[in-house]
Amino acid sequence: MWRRAASIRSPFSRSLASKGRRIGRRQQCPYDCGMHAPNSRRPDTAPDPSATPGFSDAELEALRRETPLIAAGKLHLNHAGASPPPRPVLDAVSGYLERESVGGGYETAAAESDRIAAVYDDLARLVGGESDEIAWAGNATEAFATALSSFDFAEGDVIVTSRSDYVSNHLMFLVLERRRGVRLEVVRDAPEGGIDAAALEETLARLERSRQAKLVSLSWMPTNSGLLQPAAEVGALCRAYGVDYLLDACQVVGQRCVDVAALGCDLLAATGRKYLRGPRGTGFLWVSRRLLDSGRHPMALDLAGAEWTAPKGLELRSDARRFESWERSYALFLGLGAAARYALEVGLSRVAERSAMLAAALRQRLGAIPGVEPLDRGKSLGAIVSVAIGGGEPGSARRLMERLRRRSIHTSVTERGSALYEFDRLGVQEALRLSPHYLNTEDEIEAAAEAVEELL
Repeated sequence: MWRRAASIRSPFSRSLASKGRRIGRRQQCPYDCGMHAPNSRRPDTAPDPSATPGFSDAELEALRRETPLIAAGKLHLNHAGASPPPRPVLDAVSGYLERESVGGGYETAAAESDRIAAVYDDLARLVGGESDEIAWAGNATEAFATALSSFDFAEGDVIVTSRSDYVSNHLMFLVLERRRGVRLEVVRDAPEGGIDAAALEETLARLERSRQAKLVSLSWMPTNSGLLQPAAEVGALCRAYGVDYLLDACQVVGQRCVDVAALGCDLLAATGRKYLRGPRGTGFLWVSRRLLDSGRHPMALDLAGAEWTAPKGLELRSDARRFESWERSYALFLGLGAAARYALEVGLSRVAERSAMLAAALRQRLGAIPGVEPLDRGKSLGAIVSVAIGGGEPGSARRLMERLRRRSIHTSVTERGSALYEFDRLGVQEALRLSPHYLNTEDEIEAAAEAVEELL
C-alpha cells in the first residue's frame, strides 16, 4: 500500500531567510521544459527515469507529513487539478484570517503591508522577474483575460495560436472573432506533437508583410496532455518578428523551472492551485517592463491601477499592479506567497526531475494494461498522464475515475470540449488524467496502476 503519515512540521516549513539562503532571479533547470531557445545550452538527452529522484527518503517523508491530505490516507494523482497545500500555506491563510477577525479588515491589511508586499518578491523569484512586474489575480484564466483585454484589437488583426490551447483561452479568441472581427490562425502541430516552429515562422513571415499579427498565444502545457510545448522557441520567433507573446503557464509553474527572460514572453499567466500547491482562488500575471513602459493597461481599469486626476484625466500606476483589482482576499494572497517560497525552498530543478520520473513510470505502467491507451505525445513530456479507457468512449473514463475515488485514489477526466483538436485527431471523447507530483511515491504509482487494472 502507499505510504501514510501523520501531520508534523518538517524542515521545509522554515523560511528562506531563517536558513540564510538566497534564491536569485533565475532557477537553473537541467530539463528540456520548452524553456530553451534553439542553440541555447541544454542537455542532449531527456531525464533518465531510473535516475535518483533528488530527494532522500527522510526529506520525502517530511514533505508528505506536512501535507494533511496525504496524512489522511489519500492517494492524490490530481495535482494538475488542485494540488494539496502543505501546512505552511494553510497556516499563512488561517493565521491571517484569525488576525483579521479580531483586528478588522482594512486595519489588518495596513498592519501587515510589509508581508503582503513581500509576496510580490516571492512570485517574481518564482518566474525570474521583478516584483514590480507581478500582478495578483484570482486565477490563471482571470490573469489571461486581463492580459488579453490590454490589446486594442481591431477588425483584421490576427491572433496566432496552437492546437493545444486551454479551452477558456480559445473561447476568448472566438468571442473576439465575433465581436471585433479579429482573425484566429491556428498553427499546425509538428509530427511529434506541439506547435510546429517552422510553420509558426512561416505564418509570422506572411503576416509581417501586412502587419496583421497582433498577438501570439501559447498554452505551454495543455490541460489534457503531458506535452510541453517549445515555449522559448516560440518566444524567439516573436522577438524576431516583433509580435507580442502571451504565455499560459498554468500547468508549469510549480512543476518546472520558469525564467521569463529565457522564454522571451511579454505576459505570463499562472495559477496557485495546481503544481504550485497554493490555495484555490489565487493566480498571478507577469507583465514585461517593455509593455509597462509603453503604457499598456487592461480594459477594465480599477482604482488599484490608476489615479483619477481630473474629470477626464487619469494617471496609471508605473508597475504591473495596474492590472489588478482593488479587492482581494489577503489571506489567500499570503497563502500564494507561502506556496511560492515553499516551491523555491524545495527546489524546482529536483521537483521537475522527480515529477518527470514518476509520470514516465506511470505512463509506462498504464500502457501495459489491456484496454488502456496512453495519449501523451511530444518531444518533452511533463507530469500529466492521459489515457483512453475502452477506446475513449463517453463515460468510460468517468466511471473509472469514480471507482478510483471510492478507493481514495484521486484522478480526473478530460472531455472532448477541453481538447477539441487533439481528441478529434485521436478519435476519443474523453480521457482519464493522472497527474503525479514530487511528493508522490513509487509505491503510490504502482498502487494506482494496480487499481486501474483491477477495476477494468
